[in-house]
Amino acid sequence: MATTSNNDVNQSNLDEEICENLLKIKIVKEDSEESTSSDNNSETSEDSVDDEIPFKVGMWDLKQCDPKRCTGRKLMRLGMIDKLKLFAMFNGIVLSPVATESVSAKDNEIIIKYGVAVVDCSWARLNDTPFHKLQHRKTKKNLRLLPYLVAANPVNYGHPSKLSCVEALAAAMYIAGFKEIGDLYMSKFNWGPTFIRLNQELLDGYANCKDGKEIVSFQNQYLEKLDNSHQDRSSIESSNESSDEDLQL
Repeated sequence: MATTSNNDVNQSNLDEEICENLLKIKIVKEDSEESTSSDNNSETSEDSVDDEIPFKVGMWDLKQCDPKRCTGRKLMRLGMIDKLKLFAMFNGIVLSPVATESVSAKDNEIIIKYGVAVVDCSWARLNDTPFHKLQHRKTKKNLRLLPYLVAANPVNYGHPSKLSCVEALAAAMYIAGFKEIGDLYMSKFNWGPTFIRLNQELLDGYANCKDGKEIVSFQNQYLEKLDNSHQDRSSIESSNESSDEDLQL
């Protein structure tokens, strides 16, 4: 799962706009329900990773997700993420929905020194997730939200904010100044590069922001632009329909 900050933009309008944009992106994706393999058919092979990751990457696995589709568990098999115990002390950046600050370039030094972690849980069971137990009170200052992004994983493809573990981690890395490492993590999934393409403008914009406040401002400007674009398109379509009716009369 991933976490995002709230906004006041009408979500239904944004979803329609996003769906229209997604139709422009060519992606080859097999039906995961027809797969007979032990893993999601959208994944690449599970060869171990030789590249050295310069910081710790962790995950709390609450075993709420389908193991065949869980991106976090695949990263564990690849040796690209460490499993954290429920009450484990983690001094790095933790992506959490109970955070009040967005991840940003300001977190670069914390990630280098202590790492970044995510909670692997189901979007349908957020209320059952004991987030308060996953972070020591002394390090709650390192809790972070992710700004607005669009999922590319096969389970929630095209849905705003409903990111998988690997998408959340890669986005945080990208925003905090570790673009190449984020690309490396996404490269382990066939659909991974699509996540970067879908969110390229947003990721680049967020990465250029110096702190969480600037990221929220950039996010809101982007969403406002999307909403205005949708309204303009709706007005044009409404005008065309009216013109057609006048012609018929």
